[in-house]
Amino acid sequence: MSEKAENTRDAQRPGEDEKSWKERVAVNQTLDKITNKLMVFSGKGGVGKSTVAANLAVSLAQSGQRVGLLDIDFHGPSIPKLLGVTDKRMDITEDNTALPVIGPSGVKIVSIGFLLPDLDQATIWRGPLKMGVFKQLLGQTEWGELDWLIIDSPPGTGDEPLSVAQTIVGTKGLLVTTPQQIATDDVRRSIGFARKLGMELVGMIENMSGMVCPHCGERIDVFKGGGGKAMAAEVGVRFLGRVPLDPAAVEAGDDGRPVVAAMPDSPTGKALLEAFGPIITSA
Repeated sequence: MSEKAENTRDAQRPGEDEKSWKERVAVNQTLDKITNKLMVFSGKGGVGKSTVAANLAVSLAQSGQRVGLLDIDFHGPSIPKLLGVTDKRMDITEDNTALPVIGPSGVKIVSIGFLLPDLDQATIWRGPLKMGVFKQLLGQTEWGELDWLIIDSPPGTGDEPLSVAQTIVGTKGLLVTTPQQIATDDVRRSIGFARKLGMELVGMIENMSGMVCPHCGERIDVFKGGGGKAMAAEVGVRFLGRVPLDPAAVEAGDDGRPVVAAMPDSPTGKALLEAFGPIITSA
């Protein structure tokens, strides 16, 4: 971007108060240092979206990329637990800049969970407040140069994903669903949300697609399988793969060990790495 264009972009707009102007400039300066931005989202809760986001960030870092992971699920931040850093807190410099927590494989992690005095504390915030905190986490953090910023969004198409789409220009989307129709119906609405905002979708992952039996290792279709793949074909979104539910992988996540690093040869580890392949090679 030319200096003239940058000056125009960062100029204070008519009617814009000084605080909002400074926030916008800080966000722009942060985004200038980030090559790829990808939001992991879903219209349905409980589909394993945060697990996908955490493992994707670690997979990208393992491939040699510089990766940041921004957790904007203000009401249920699970990224710190999934990556084993619940005991960490973000340091604040003298100029009021936050330093990300360094997680597995060098992933730079920023989460509202690091700012809560009690992880059991509920965050009861309205939209404008969440928008302000989101801009602070993005613009007042020393991310440095990044190849990827992975954003873990709460379920639905509310304030948080809308803020990402409107604030982080060029953000792409990765959808996560489970096989049941009730989940795919919700994700279908997320696709409409993304397309209405002009957000490019890199693909869809069907999570919890069958369960790996802990005794015999065979896959059991607890839910009917293939719902995500069928919907992806119907709406023209790339289907990246089916990821089985593996009790051992669930335990690894609960212990803060991302399965792509702790158990890459497990059924879940292999499925995730295969699904992430097109994203990793697209950089």
